[in-house]
Amino acid sequence: MSSKAITQTDFNFPGQKSVYKGKVRDVYNINDDHLVMIVSDRISAFDVVLPEGIPYKGQVLNQIAAKFLDATSDIVPNWKIATPDPMVTVGHMCEPFKVEMVIRGYLTGHAWREYRDGKRSLCGVPLPEGMIENQKFDQPLLTPTTKADEGHDEDISREEILAQGLVSEEDYVLLEKYTRELFQRGTEMAAEKGLILVDTKYEFGKKNGKIYLIDEINTPDSSRYFYADGYEERLAKGEKQKQLSKEFVRQWLIENGFQGQEGQKVPEMNEDFVNQVSERYIELFEKITGDKFQKAEASDVAARIEENVTNYIKQNL
Repeated sequence: MSSKAITQTDFNFPGQKSVYKGKVRDVYNINDDHLVMIVSDRISAFDVVLPEGIPYKGQVLNQIAAKFLDATSDIVPNWKIATPDPMVTVGHMCEPFKVEMVIRGYLTGHAWREYRDGKRSLCGVPLPEGMIENQKFDQPLLTPTTKADEGHDEDISREEILAQGLVSEEDYVLLEKYTRELFQRGTEMAAEKGLILVDTKYEFGKKNGKIYLIDEINTPDSSRYFYADGYEERLAKGEKQKQLSKEFVRQWLIENGFQGQEGQKVPEMNEDFVNQVSERYIELFEKITGDKFQKAEASDVAARIEENVTNYIKQNL
């Protein structure tokens, strides 16, 4: 649809050993020591990658993550070394822990659905009676999930993680500490922008015995944000909260008869809709970071990335 959106990458960088292609990110292994993570313009919803790319989406997500990684490096070391291109982060290759640290400040999404269905504990953490959807917890709740290679991540308790030896107790205590401190910092940064950081997930890995924060953090793809203005009023009236996330894409799909179920067809995304989504992502960037979004040169995105990354590797790695 748009030459400005890059949905596939097929690079051969100096020292390249392998490539992992996720739903949105393509990760190149350089000499088994560093990673080049390219955040493509692919967009996924309901575990399905949609047929059209969204111009500037990769740049938006990469630059939000870079900003938050830099703003939290005093809490925990992170994998980022450099961003040689607006859509690319180069960093340390770590051995990922097999759990994702999900932390929730509010009873919403998956946690609310479980609660509504009568569950009063989540990942081994007891939940009080009488809560309503989108209500704030007294203390943020840690609800880790196992990292599934295939299919959906599964909720898991601290006890099960330790019993199964997925993470050592010594490391897990640190992961919990880092997760709480990162969420606290993210909450404070969001509040300054008139936002509420509702829930998010952090991923960690190890390199040379040291724990690093890896992947992206606090982006609208991995986190949920509410607008602080009007939150209490909407809560009191039982109304939906105003969200800053890709929820609007999911809503559009649902309205057009798609929820990722078998036999359902992804609706056609016309140019107008694609551009709308692109504008929403840019709006997300500006709201979350407080910075003005600068569109990167997009006449030939693939060539730009190849040149920037190759030069960086040759000069620095």
